Amino acid sequence: MSRSERLLDLMQVLRRYRQPVSGRRLAEETGVSLRTLYRDIASLQARGARIEGEPGIGYVLRPGFMLPPMMFSEEEIEALVLGSRWVAKRGDPRLAAAAADALAKIGSVLPADLKEKLEHSTLLVGPRKPGGETIDLSLLRKSIRSEHKLELRYLDNDGRDSRRTVWPFALGFFEEVRVLAAWCELRQDFRHFRTDRIAEAAMLDDRYPRRRQALLKDWRAVNSIDPAGI
Repeated sequence: MSRSERLLDLMQVLRRYRQPVSGRRLAEETGVSLRTLYRDIASLQARGARIEGEPGIGYVLRPGFMLPPMMFSEEEIEALVLGSRWVAKRGDPRLAAAAADALAKIGSVLPADLKEKLEHSTLLVGPRKPGGETIDLSLLRKSIRSEHKLELRYLDNDGRDSRRTVWPFALGFFEEVRVLAAWCELRQDFRHFRTDRIAEAAMLDDRYPRRRQALLKDWRAVNSIDPAGI
């Protein structure tokens, strides 16, 4: 186990206790010697962890300390790399660039041993077929975040053209297609719109009258997306 993983384990154990716990018990739970435990506690305190106590009395972690990026385990690093690479392949250009930037920021603060694992991860993501969108997906994401209505020009499966005013609340990324989930004012119901069939999209000044979290909750109660049937 690397030192970073060992410190992470110690933090996780400390979080389970609200009252001071002895160093010997912490050493047993983390599988290290008492001397190593004392060194690890000192290392965490030097990095800003509010661990109070001393040998013979016990230790307690005060609330409010957030784990820094250097505290990721090896599997968490792999999950971050795989997720970022998936977004780079499946997301729109701005989302892909954001994933790469986020991974670079994490890499800049990792210890050398974990940074090497991040840079040389062998978890790969295959290419995706071109989505065929003619619109900027970042506009859809912005509309969802800000809870603004969208005006769409949409082509259905038979090529019929319609204009819709919708309340967008989710964007689904599937292997072959991307799907916008929204409340449709025309149909007065939830509808799913394949992004490769949205010919035009414009965000309106009007905010829709419900919170997107409430729309998502109601949608989940009655819907599941099958992209093949849209």
